[in-house]
Amino acid sequence: MHAATTSPPTAVGEHIAVQRKARGWGQRQLADRAKVSLSLLGKIERGDRACTPAVAAALATALGIPLSVLYGQPYAEAPDPTLIDALRSAVRRHRHPQVTDVRPDTLPGDIAVASEMRAGTNYRDLLPGLPGLISRAVANAHDSGDPEAWQLLVDAYSCAFTIAHRLGYPDLADVVAARQEWAASQTWSPVAQMAAAWSEAGTYQSAGDYLEGLAVTDRALTTWAASGQDSVDAVVAAGSLHLRAVTLASRARDDATTKHHLRHAQRLAERLAGADQYRHNLTFGPGNTVLHELATHIELERPKRAVAMAEDLRSVELPGLAPTRVGHLHIDAARARLAVGDRDAALQALLRAREVAPQMARIHPMAREVLRVLVSLHRRSKPELSILAKWAGLSEA
Repeated sequence: MHAATTSPPTAVGEHIAVQRKARGWGQRQLADRAKVSLSLLGKIERGDRACTPAVAAALATALGIPLSVLYGQPYAEAPDPTLIDALRSAVRRHRHPQVTDVRPDTLPGDIAVASEMRAGTNYRDLLPGLPGLISRAVANAHDSGDPEAWQLLVDAYSCAFTIAHRLGYPDLADVVAARQEWAASQTWSPVAQMAAAWSEAGTYQSAGDYLEGLAVTDRALTTWAASGQDSVDAVVAAGSLHLRAVTLASRARDDATTKHHLRHAQRLAERLAGADQYRHNLTFGPGNTVLHELATHIELERPKRAVAMAEDLRSVELPGLAPTRVGHLHIDAARARLAVGDRDAALQALLRAREVAPQMARIHPMAREVLRVLVSLHRRSKPELSILAKWAGLSEA
């Protein structure tokens, strides 16, 4: 007797098909408009091939919709909408916050705790307290006028950007990035301005506008070079911008620009004594640089090289990397394994991502996309896969 089958979860492929049919287009029309192959589009819609970020961006542009629509964000498992509404309100009130208890003495420590929750991908605990924390940070910055107070606000906004981005609210992420840039401009600090530029470039990355994102990173790096700042914080911020540019360039299929920024990141990483540093919600060092290099091989369609790097990293210590970065490593390893046809290894990589960073692994679009394809390809039930799909909210089975 055959085992029960598992239905492939509704995700990017089905959303593409729904949007395409709503416009009365055949697959060839959409493929031509998006400049992707007809064969690839068919496989994505059937659930037999993962839709990469670059392809998803091209399809969303052709369809005239935000990427978040294709990804189905925010997901059904998103937090109570009232929490997001509270965050929107706090971000909106950047001039006249509703707060009477600023507690400036405890604010640095409270923001540090929020940053730790962000690094640990603990979004469930971070979100409820974030609106009040931002309101306090805004009031404190206005009351004090001190650059350090504005830097605290930049850091608080960085946590809000991650929440909005990860939970699938790109419009809110755009507003937060603008607020962060505004706060950074009050500090006169290249470090704060680079942190804000990292978020701003992230909004373009999320929208699939990779070239404009690269322009943002280039402008910020030019400003930093002119400043002459050489502190650890500055190196971490500049290195993080180069890594953001690595992602943007690789998704734009620009191998030369990818290598350019990767070389600069590697040189900066050598100055951090072998361990990654986490400063102002940015992680940078040798480990994160290697992880970004691995991801470029996937984006540039060199999955075998990505798999080889993932194998090499299995026995390597990566000191200083937060769970958010280690989770990314395993998600990218899953993407690479799936691309070379090793489904079992792809599933094991997703399971490791869940162990390290469960809240991120559950909602990361690429983790869900790999999982969707694995469910689609496994016509017969696979217990581990079924459990993982159910945990991620992609299957009722």
